[in-house]
Amino acid sequence: MQTPWSIDADITKAETLPGKAYTDPRIFELSREKVFASSWQLLSDLDRLSRPGSVCPTRFIDGWIEEPLLFARDLEGGLHCVSNVCTHRGNLVCEKEGMEPSLKCRYHGRRFRHDGSFVSMPEFEGVQGFPSPKDDLPKVAFGQWKKLLFASLAPAQPFAQLAAFLQERVGWLPLENAVLDRDRSRSYDIAANWALYCDNYLEGFHIPYVHAGLNRVIDYGDYRTELFEGGSLQIGTAKNPRDAFELPRSSPDHGQLIAAYYFWLFPNTMLNFYPWGLSVNRVKPRAVDRTTVEYLIYVWDTTRIDQGAGRGLDALEQEDQEVVVSVQHGVRSRLYDRGRYSPSRETGLHHFHRMLTLSLNA
Repeated sequence: MQTPWSIDADITKAETLPGKAYTDPRIFELSREKVFASSWQLLSDLDRLSRPGSVCPTRFIDGWIEEPLLFARDLEGGLHCVSNVCTHRGNLVCEKEGMEPSLKCRYHGRRFRHDGSFVSMPEFEGVQGFPSPKDDLPKVAFGQWKKLLFASLAPAQPFAQLAAFLQERVGWLPLENAVLDRDRSRSYDIAANWALYCDNYLEGFHIPYVHAGLNRVIDYGDYRTELFEGGSLQIGTAKNPRDAFELPRSSPDHGQLIAAYYFWLFPNTMLNFYPWGLSVNRVKPRAVDRTTVEYLIYVWDTTRIDQGAGRGLDALEQEDQEVVVSVQHGVRSRLYDRGRYSPSRETGLHHFHRMLTLSLNA
């Protein structure tokens, strides 16, 4: 199946995604393999794997692509990501986060090293051609940027490309000192398609109309979007110097009053950097009109958390959700088809729609 639409590369000629892109269950299911399986997903951080022997079981996208994965640090300190499914009978190898001297399936006792390589199996004497490489846990592509750990089942692009752009722009930030604030972290269930949530995130066009509080602290006239392969970056400029980053001379933005960096990594990961820390949005599809958005809040400067663009994120989220749910109702209309893009304000949206359509038609 291929989509019956295309997105013109020229934004001045292009039309947006049609309403059916957000309402057709067939398109929704197509995106599972065509879009998400080849994506890089943020799954863990180094704080959960701080010591040799640490293990951290996870799922690729829980509720959507339930692939069991395992991050593990071996006894020499090496980091690995492998399948968490035993190569004997398919039991989960590791079911709890913690410390393990080796990996052992509790079903029949098959053992593996932290890198997934087979060690031993009881009662298998006389089995021909055993063990073989098929008895190792399959390795999974993973990438690390600072303390954040990503994985992909079939990467469409090298993680190094994404990490390089992040490093160039905000590599100077002290993310290694940030601590996950579980009290401020949230999870929201939204009655809308996952792509509509991303649409809303990818343009600052709506800020003066939807986010009165945010509009008071950032300069909408100077709000801008930069595109890169695999994602985009929106930059908000502060009206008041006290709400801006203290940028080092090495920063490409040195001398500017930057209030926030909003990174989007195709298709569903947002990294929002504020002077106090990082807010992560993980957008998880549930159904064609249901989405869960998980917020993870990492803080490195508690003294600035109630200032500037990063203040009151719960209120901003509620404002966004109201609009996104309303649009979900609207795109169901038989009288609506496709819209047009603002060349000055919706380049990030156009970039997303191009990437999404190309992936679905690949």
